[in-house]
Parts: sequence; C-alpha cells; structure tokens
Amino acid sequence: MTLPEAVARLARALDALEAAAGARLERDADYGEADAELQRMNADRSRLAQELDGSEARAERLAEANKEVSRRLVTAMETIRAVLDR
Repeated sequence: MTLPEAVARLARALDALEAAAGARLERDADYGEADAELQRMNADRSRLAQELDGSEARAERLAEANKEVSRRLVTAMETIRAVLDR
C-alpha cells in the first residue's frame, strides 16, 4: 500500500467515524427527549391520579348528602301526610 492510499483510507475511516459519532449524538438527543417526555407523562399521571382521588371523594360526599336529603324529604312528606290526615 502506498502512502497516498493509506492517507485516503485513513480519511475514509475518519469520515466514517465522524458519521457514526454524529449519528450517536442524534440518538442520544432523541433518548434525552424521550426521557424528558416520559418524566412529563409520569408527572401528568400522578397529577391526574390525585385529581381522580379528589373527584371520587367528592362524589362519595355528594352521594351521602343526596341520601341525607332524600331521607329528610321522605320524613317531611310523612309529616305533612300525617298533619293532613288529622
């Protein structure tokens, strides 16, 4: 192998190495973006789970209040009927 051939081969190898390094940097950047998105999604999931828990608790309180109102209405209607029957 002659010196010019060796230099050309070295230049091609360096070009290939630069291309591989560039591709690796792009993949690493993509992984970094994906990791950041995953962290955002996990934070959203956590926030949504807390909101859901709060909504479920509120729904339970409303259901209990509804039962109490219904009970009181029935009592009031029975009282009114008893008064009217007299």
